[in-house]
Formats: sequence, structure tokens, C-alpha cells
Amino acid sequence: MESKKLIRDFIVTNFLFGATDSKFSDDDSFLETSIIDSTGMLELVAFVETNFGIEVADTELVPENLDSINRLASFIEKKKVASAS
Repeated sequence: MESKKLIRDFIVTNFLFGATDSKFSDDDSFLETSIIDSTGMLELVAFVETNFGIEVADTELVPENLDSINRLASFIEKKKVASAS
């Protein structure tokens, strides 16, 4: 899925400073593995809104939506489907 690649590339570039040897799975928690901190989550949300054309409401800023590549990709797809309806 293209969204997963974009998310991973953004994380590696902005939070892991391009360390391509960093190994983390699509299910790894950004917060639990210290890949992204709470301030970084705001950067991640701004990236998602800009690059995927969706708006993330304050009530949607929860780990279930944002705390791994898989969760975030799923959240993006749900938002796209909802906005297309």
C-alpha cells in the first residue's frame, strides 16, 4: 500500500534522521518504541493532513488511530472513504 510507504519514509527521514538500518514493523507502537514522542505526533498529524488531504479532529488524536504504520494507514483509508461518501 502506497500510504504505508509514504508514512514509513516520513518517519525514517524526520524522526530517525534517515537511518535506513532502523528496523521497526508496521505494527510497532511509535510511542512505546520511542520512535515518536508527543510533539512528534503533531508533526505526523500535519504530514498526514497535508499529504493525504484529510483533517484529523482533536477527538481522533488517539493511539488507536495514530500509533503505528498499520493503524495510521487504516485510519487514513477510513477517513478517505468517509469523505468520499
